[in-house]
Amino acid sequence: MAAEWRSLIRERSRKIVDPAGREVRAIEDQAVEEIIAVGGPGFPEIYTEALRLGIYPRRYLRNRALLSAGEQLRLAQAHVAVAGAGGLGGQVIILLARLGVGHLILIDSDRFDETNLNRQALSNRQTLKRLKTEVAAETVASINPGIRVTPRQVKLDAGAAGEILAGAEAVVDALDNVPDRLILEAACRRLGLPMVHGAIAGFDGRLMTILPGDPGLKQLYGTGGQLNKKESPEALLGTPAVTAALVGTLQVMEVLKLLLKRGRPFRGIMAYFDLENGRFEEFLLNGDLQFHREGV
Repeated sequence: MAAEWRSLIRERSRKIVDPAGREVRAIEDQAVEEIIAVGGPGFPEIYTEALRLGIYPRRYLRNRALLSAGEQLRLAQAHVAVAGAGGLGGQVIILLARLGVGHLILIDSDRFDETNLNRQALSNRQTLKRLKTEVAAETVASINPGIRVTPRQVKLDAGAAGEILAGAEAVVDALDNVPDRLILEAACRRLGLPMVHGAIAGFDGRLMTILPGDPGLKQLYGTGGQLNKKESPEALLGTPAVTAALVGTLQVMEVLKLLLKRGRPFRGIMAYFDLENGRFEEFLLNGDLQFHREGV
């Protein structure tokens, strides 16, 4: 970035006191818009450069106690693909945008219909019959103009997966059937990408992070060849909003762990959630499901 724009970022930022009474230098969106108006770069570039200078975009101040300026910068430079923009995907997309993950590839070929209104965060009466990726891109822009979005209005297939996922550092599996998940996992394996798997059915959910070389989904679904969308647990048991919200949130937390190299990902572990009965269990995987450790 040109020195003149860095100088403007410094000039237009100001010291403020955060909710905990700590002084911090921040830049507000209005100041960013003023820089853009005089020929400056866009929101993504200005947010990124501000963080390099140790200046927080004001929208991220409530992240500051948990994410350093360097970590917030890392997120701004990150590139994540989300396969599916429905129940899980809608939650994931909104949370990644609010956290400041800088570039999102959003993959979905469907349009919203009335059956989506019970759980899909991006659906409402105004978005019915519209492409999910189109609505997702608009929603991200309305939440955080510092995020670049690449909408891919396609059904993921083995032949095109490499091109569709190009540039991604991590992939979120927010799909709704096993055959498509296996196609996505195979593509991630070929490209050397980590994948965060999530699935919901009724009030039950599961989560697992798969790194290249891990056995992955075959430990849960076998080859999946005998299954189709109509036979999926999601279709048979239903998909309420609360389960989608929980598992989508946990998938985003897994993405944060991967990008920031923090915490303990659910690698080699299937986390299982039974919301109705208040149960959380971890099934430790070693070739097959072997034993579990109960949580709460």
